[in-house]
Amino acid sequence: MAQLQEPPADETLDALDRAVVEAVRARIAAGLRDRFDAAVLALRGQAADLGPAERTALKALWGRIEAAMGPSLVTCGGLAQALATDRYGLGARPLSSDDALKAAEGGSRALLDLSTDRPWWGRLLARPELKIVAALPDDGRMRPQAFLVSREGSGPTGDDRTFWVTDSGWSEGKIVEALAEAGLIADPLSAAGGLKLFMLTGYVQVEDGRLANAPGRLTGVIGAAPIF
Repeated sequence: MAQLQEPPADETLDALDRAVVEAVRARIAAGLRDRFDAAVLALRGQAADLGPAERTALKALWGRIEAAMGPSLVTCGGLAQALATDRYGLGARPLSSDDALKAAEGGSRALLDLSTDRPWWGRLLARPELKIVAALPDDGRMRPQAFLVSREGSGPTGDDRTFWVTDSGWSEGKIVEALAEAGLIADPLSAAGGLKLFMLTGYVQVEDGRLANAPGRLTGVIGAAPIF
């Protein structure tokens, strides 16, 4: 029977691994940036020249560092849980949509599925202190599947998508046409409970004049999320 052999040492890889450990330790010790958009801009700059595999690894590492330092994370829905695990690790606590939004009001971050049987997004119209600050996947190649809701402040990053709700009874196509006439590019995402959710290209502020005559009586921007 052949003896088991110890794998050969690789000093180059060992040195690189130590550098990663030291960088993670130093980054956690330095703390979070003050605003969500500031963190996005910094990460986008670091990832500008990376390939897909490197970018995915960087996002996962960044997400876990944020989870270690930042507010607690809760989720609602299977997709949200899977996306949270991929980006932030295994620490997210699953809750109902009501409890997840309550947790966000208390200072947590809440990642919730985009689901027609839980149209929680409509409730953000009556909760202006809560906003969507991220939408996963966030690389722009796929439609959003889950939204990160928080009390944190965030602003434009130069490549964003905004989320807008209306109670208009018009068809989605007619609403898209009306918004296009006002200078906005809109894409329907979901409809439930008499409300419709649209994604608008770019960062659109709550008081943007292009929405002044938008279809519907109960309408509003409920947040924006960066693409990177």
